[in-house]
Amino acid sequence: MNKKKIILVTIAVIVVAGGAIWILGGSKAKHKISYTTAAVSKSDISNSVTATGTIEPVTEVEVGTQVSGIIDKLYADYNSVVIKGQLIAEMDKITLQSEMASARATYDGNKAEYEYQQKNYERSKGLHDKQLISDTDYELALYNYEKAKSQFDSSKAALAKAERNLSYATITSPIDGVVIDRAVEEGQTVAAGFETPTLFTIAADLTQMQVVADVDEADIGGVEEGQRVSFTVDAYPNDVFEGRVTQIRLGSNSTSSSTTTSTTSVVTYEVVISAQNPDLKLKPRLTANVTIYTLDKQGVLSVPSRALRFTPEVPLISSEDIVKDCESEHKLWTREGNTFTAHPVQIGISNGIRTEIISGIDEGVQVISEANLGITNEAQPVAENNENAEKSPFMPSHPGKKK
Repeated sequence: MNKKKIILVTIAVIVVAGGAIWILGGSKAKHKISYTTAAVSKSDISNSVTATGTIEPVTEVEVGTQVSGIIDKLYADYNSVVIKGQLIAEMDKITLQSEMASARATYDGNKAEYEYQQKNYERSKGLHDKQLISDTDYELALYNYEKAKSQFDSSKAALAKAERNLSYATITSPIDGVVIDRAVEEGQTVAAGFETPTLFTIAADLTQMQVVADVDEADIGGVEEGQRVSFTVDAYPNDVFEGRVTQIRLGSNSTSSSTTTSTTSVVTYEVVISAQNPDLKLKPRLTANVTIYTLDKQGVLSVPSRALRFTPEVPLISSEDIVKDCESEHKLWTREGNTFTAHPVQIGISNGIRTEIISGIDEGVQVISEANLGITNEAQPVAENNENAEKSPFMPSHPGKKK
């Protein structure tokens, strides 16, 4: 009986040991290294900042009036094409003409008085020089002459002002262009007090537009004149317009936004961007979504930036691999068989994703950009089992085999 128990215990130990060997020994871990390569090729490298701006005409003139009165006639409307000197509006001239007539009458009277006192003074001066009249008579003639001269000069200035005010009632276009805004109607009264009222807004040439973009203070340091710009407008979402930075204005704008806990101030700078508008799609005051390319090179030889960071070292290579290194700050690696070869290169600009290659390697060469270290499991059974062989009923069957 004891012998039988010993045999059963021995069989159980064999079964447990066999299962452990099958589970643990039947699966062998293998390290597998794969390499990602990339071709040295030509591409565009760019960095950019974004901003929001407004479409504006390059030359825009607000036409107003310096005199108060009633708008009598309008000769231009929205979208009217006008030329320099063209009559675009007239104000009621009755009051201004009356003021000019009054000023002219005063001028004529003062002129006559001045001419009389001048002749009287000249006669008195001649007699005084010959000591034929007293000093008092001479001084009186001199006083009357200077007083008449002062009044005459004053009336001359008043007449010139009245004539100029009358001319202001005839409003002409100061430039060749298109009327983009009209702020008055016929019969409307305008008052030229502390501020000149605007009657028309005229744009010089709508085929030449500009975008005034507000660039954040964190991005303005990279913006320079001459940089390429692309922008879109909501009116034409499928069109991309091109331009160039022409001016960076030093004056800043500050806006504040408040929350329940704090107040944040945002500082922006105006950047002026020129834009061609031959088909007149860009209209004044449209909002533009602007991309300014602070770094921009097109068609340059380049590689992924991570290829310059790859170094063939264990565990990224096996102990059997051969490494042919070189002395260089920047290098690219190629692989042939189990041999890794370094190529010293001179680099240019980089946007963090791709880096320009100036010299050191030819276009089309496949370089290693990264290594991938993985682990794969391959089932390796300890022993092949013969289906016809006798086996213990306590042994687990191999996957895929019938029990």
